[in-house]
Amino acid sequence: MEKFRIAVRKFDPFESTLQKLWDAFCLKYNISIAVEMIPYELHNLYVETIAKKGLQNGTWDIAHLNTDWIFDAANEKAVLDLTSLINQNPPENYPDGWHKSLLHLQQINNGTFGLPFHDGPECLIFRKDLFENSIEKENFKKQFGYELHPPKTWEEFMQIATFFNRPDENLYGCVFANFPDGHNMVFDFCLQLWTRGGSLLNENNQIYIHHNKAVQALDFYRKIVNNNKAVHPKSKKFGSVEAGLAFAEGQAAMAINWFGFASMCEVIEESKVKGKVDIAELPHDKNHNTASLNVYWLYTIGSGSKHQKLAYDFLRFATSAESDKLLTTEGGIGCRKSTWNDAEINTLIPYYHKLEMLHENALTLPQTPIWPKVAELIDQMVLKAIETEVSSETLLKETQKAITKLTS
Repeated sequence: MEKFRIAVRKFDPFESTLQKLWDAFCLKYNISIAVEMIPYELHNLYVETIAKKGLQNGTWDIAHLNTDWIFDAANEKAVLDLTSLINQNPPENYPDGWHKSLLHLQQINNGTFGLPFHDGPECLIFRKDLFENSIEKENFKKQFGYELHPPKTWEEFMQIATFFNRPDENLYGCVFANFPDGHNMVFDFCLQLWTRGGSLLNENNQIYIHHNKAVQALDFYRKIVNNNKAVHPKSKKFGSVEAGLAFAEGQAAMAINWFGFASMCEVIEESKVKGKVDIAELPHDKNHNTASLNVYWLYTIGSGSKHQKLAYDFLRFATSAESDKLLTTEGGIGCRKSTWNDAEINTLIPYYHKLEMLHENALTLPQTPIWPKVAELIDQMVLKAIETEVSSETLLKETQKAITKLTS
């Protein structure tokens, strides 16, 4: 029996939303084809859809792909260019319904290779109940000589994390996602670099990380991650989802993570911090500006799909304003401006409207076919930094050599 197959990023809110959307879509349009939705962790999702050519050979009709991979997928001709389908029958209020920062990474060689599915740039997530507590404020000022507030600089971040670190109460100063999956530590390194005024690219637009700002970034990151007087002890085993859940369960005062993990605190049953959370821009070096990272998820159609028309009809349905709002109430992050400014959503998640602010400072990763390989090299470099005594200077030099080899 023929099946319609969807490769899903493994995350409960994504899985439940997709099932509800598919059921509603079939009911509305009287569609009876059987569906198979398979959830995958990050690395396996890339392997199944792109590395094993699952989107090209018709194994998958639709896949969740993130924007780190879309350049690669488009160049491999793994995903369908949606331009003609959008021109004939555009999604509701396309393109004006989305912030421009959610539309450009899938635009490659004059084609459009996906529609925005889930988003939420990196931000500082913190426990406002702790930061606003008068006793905590008084004790903090006595200890550090300034008012307790969400950290503006990385130095303040370290001090505040140390202040709130109380293992006997199962409360830690901050939580990181240090599981080496080619993503979380790469993103953390980029954020440390950007918030110190550094760049991943040299003047010739080539990836170049063997420089002083990168040394400062890596030095600070390895120092904070290994500070057992400030950091959740399971950080090295956590991916972003596990770190997000630990925060939602009340185990940390602060986190640097995707906006989605802040909003999750207000909607998931496991959350012990509903109504106690807020977000702010990321800390930065005192001489430089804040920054954020925008990596978002797309709905894509496999170039080898035998059901391309049905797949596109479902994508239009799944990216409507109503569907986008459903994703948000399930615990994901809607991508439409209408969701960001929705009164009901902002009652449920009081900081939802701040997404626009985060997007204004959000940078993106270099679009190059070699980026997935570069990300693996940076991931290995950060892992060595936090697990060995090898100097940051040496690690960056070695990694840059390996990056240069990829292009020679």
